[in-house]
Amino acid sequence: MNTSQWIYLGIIFVAVFGVVLTISLQIAPNRVKARLDKISETETPIDSDNSSAWVAKAIKIATPLAKLSVPAEGWETSPIRIRFMNAGYRGPSAVPLFFGAKTFLALLFPTILFLYLGLTGGHQDGTNFLLFMLLAAGIGYYLPNILLSRRIENRQREIFNNFPDAIDLLLVCVEAGLGLDAALLKVGEEMRIKSPILADELHLVNLELRAGSTKERALRNLAMRTGVQEVDTLVAMLIQSDRFGTSIGESLRVHADDLRTKRRLRAEETAAKIPLKLLFPLIFCIFPALLLVLLGPAFIQIYRVLLPTMGGGQ
Repeated sequence: MNTSQWIYLGIIFVAVFGVVLTISLQIAPNRVKARLDKISETETPIDSDNSSAWVAKAIKIATPLAKLSVPAEGWETSPIRIRFMNAGYRGPSAVPLFFGAKTFLALLFPTILFLYLGLTGGHQDGTNFLLFMLLAAGIGYYLPNILLSRRIENRQREIFNNFPDAIDLLLVCVEAGLGLDAALLKVGEEMRIKSPILADELHLVNLELRAGSTKERALRNLAMRTGVQEVDTLVAMLIQSDRFGTSIGESLRVHADDLRTKRRLRAEETAAKIPLKLLFPLIFCIFPALLLVLLGPAFIQIYRVLLPTMGGGQ
């Protein structure tokens, strides 16, 4: 290789290395810098809605569509309202956007299917065509429900994973002499760096207490908003301890140990499921490629040498 070829290879190496480094920095940002940014940034209101122009236009467009699918009566006490709270959607724009998306997708998917069949020339009889259109409309109508359930699941998982740490901090504050109200306020401030979702929920409890709500009602609202069974158990324990005058510190210590055990067992369960989840990608994706690489040359030699010999060729 001459000098120009070495220079050309060096330029290619530097270009590829720069592209890969840029992509890696974008995908995996500096965690230390992100954590420092979280610490230094100011707290934002919990119920602040995004007031950008495109969100306002989306709400304006979705409001007429939402009237076609929103329940006419009983909306305030419907289960979907509790699901919105479990997902963290407390702003007034959540209702028109959600139900507007359900109506829009229920109309969009059959339209796309109709245009696809018309452009590709696919002919279906009346019964099958109507069945496919209804299936597409049903998928579009229930797709927002699936996304909402996924959002609730992720949010409840984060609350459950960080809740034992919050209980430990609450136990330290209570044993240091703080009351339950001041302890919840302090825990909410300390947990904001690690879990903003749990910190926001505790901050809402403090706001309700400041507004004059009773401690029992504020704690039960916390359990209803999160939808996590462990939070509901803690709320019941705190209410019983406050009602009968038992030691809150001892109850919190027992509950924190139980939560840490549950978190460890759930992590072990998730780790035990990994081999089974890796089985199907290994069988259908990796093993065929591996067999092709290992046995491919052997099959080529068999095709070139053995088969002509068995057929009587030279």
